[in-house]
Amino acid sequence: MREFLTHPRTLKLLSVVIVFSAWEIAGRVPISPAFPTFTDTMGALYVMLTDGSMLKAYPETLKPLVIGLLISGVFGVGSGVAMGLNRSVEWFCAPIFIVLQSAPLAALIPLLVMTYGIGLTAKVLVVCIMSMPVIVLNAFNAVRHTPVSLTEMGASFQGRSRDIIMKIIIPSASPLIFAGLRLGASAGFIGAILGELLITPTGIGDLITFSQSKADYPSMYAAIFSIILIAVLFLEMLERAEYSLFRPDKRVS
Repeated sequence: MREFLTHPRTLKLLSVVIVFSAWEIAGRVPISPAFPTFTDTMGALYVMLTDGSMLKAYPETLKPLVIGLLISGVFGVGSGVAMGLNRSVEWFCAPIFIVLQSAPLAALIPLLVMTYGIGLTAKVLVVCIMSMPVIVLNAFNAVRHTPVSLTEMGASFQGRSRDIIMKIIIPSASPLIFAGLRLGASAGFIGAILGELLITPTGIGDLITFSQSKADYPSMYAAIFSIILIAVLFLEMLERAEYSLFRPDKRVS
């Protein structure tokens, strides 16, 4: 019994039940007329799924999100690893990503709209600006802080540079690299919704603003809930990919 209660899946399920119960109670009090109950929100979510409005909106939201995350993941990890391995690349690239990470996105969106219009390119760039700096800087720090004893051991066994990178440095750095990918993906989801709210009202962003404009708060919260749910499932997939590829010892049976 104790093993069941302390199992990671049991604790995760318990935390979800507590959050949804608190949401239901807060909606019934109510803390605000604009805060619906959990059951009302799930009812609105069911209606939006069955009438097709949500399924029609998601392709518009996922297109810039997927493109932006793919670019950020591939280019971000590659740049971070290159910066960690080479001081010249670090000095050239690090200031760019540090500035991008600290820049307020809301101030950059008007510039992106003026330069690239209100189409797909501007939204993809918003996702990249939000997610790429986090991915790059985490990958850079992960590679740079690989224990020297490991690389020296590889060199002592006459390992080639490529083998040392692929078989020692990357596996050793993988926890922090994947942590950066998860943080970058979270920021990418935020960027995708910000793009739809601030650039062009399409997809889930359009559902949120339209529901808010007619005070249909259960539908508004249902749209927000759905994008959070997809983000959580995507982060869970990233975590499982990390454990499968680099950390089999962390798999939950």
